[in-house]
Amino acid sequence: MRRCWSYLLMAAGVGLVLLPKAMEWQADYKESRLLASTERSFAAAEAAAERRVEAEYERLSELLSTGAEADEAEPAGSPEQRSEAGEAAQPVKPISAESAIAVLSIEKLALKLPVLEGATQENMRFAAAHMIETSPLGEPGNAAIAAHRVKTKGRLFNRLNELEGGDKIVVELPDRKVTYTVFRTLRVEPSDISVLKRSEEDRILTLITCDPIVNPTHRLIVQASQD
Repeated sequence: MRRCWSYLLMAAGVGLVLLPKAMEWQADYKESRLLASTERSFAAAEAAAERRVEAEYERLSELLSTGAEADEAEPAGSPEQRSEAGEAAQPVKPISAESAIAVLSIEKLALKLPVLEGATQENMRFAAAHMIETSPLGEPGNAAIAAHRVKTKGRLFNRLNELEGGDKIVVELPDRKVTYTVFRTLRVEPSDISVLKRSEEDRILTLITCDPIVNPTHRLIVQASQD
């Protein structure tokens, strides 16, 4: 009986010694499972964000390929004058100043454009458009602005091809002005979304338009880094 009690006491002692370790192992196991689950969740969210960017870029690419001709400047003169000349006056949906999220200025091109949120056909008729699924303007990441490159010289992104490394781009936001310096220009395939890659360490502005102006087959890209 005395030996039996000795074994029980030894077992209890071993149990007391191992219990904290067992609890530690259990905590480590739960931590590793939670970490793995969190990393999978983050990876899935990042993949979903990339798919949204890709889908938005595809829609933008269609607009740039087919919309430039329709979005040319309206004929000169008032609607009444155009009507007298036999031209049908087309109703224009007004866009209020409150709709704009920024003003894009490029002194070298004598260009100043309102920037609207969302690369839609309506927004891109009279303005540049910020791609919603890219980074916010003036914030870390890669913010993309697109506009048509119509035939009328100086209108929208018609002269974007004139930009070179070192040229300045200014984005005026409601609370501040942000200056960017061009560091590269390139011509890419319409399906190439590598120019929209982003990193939290960078503050990149990417301007996108079609190339060439007539029957565009590619995209003209200008990228600038925040000063």
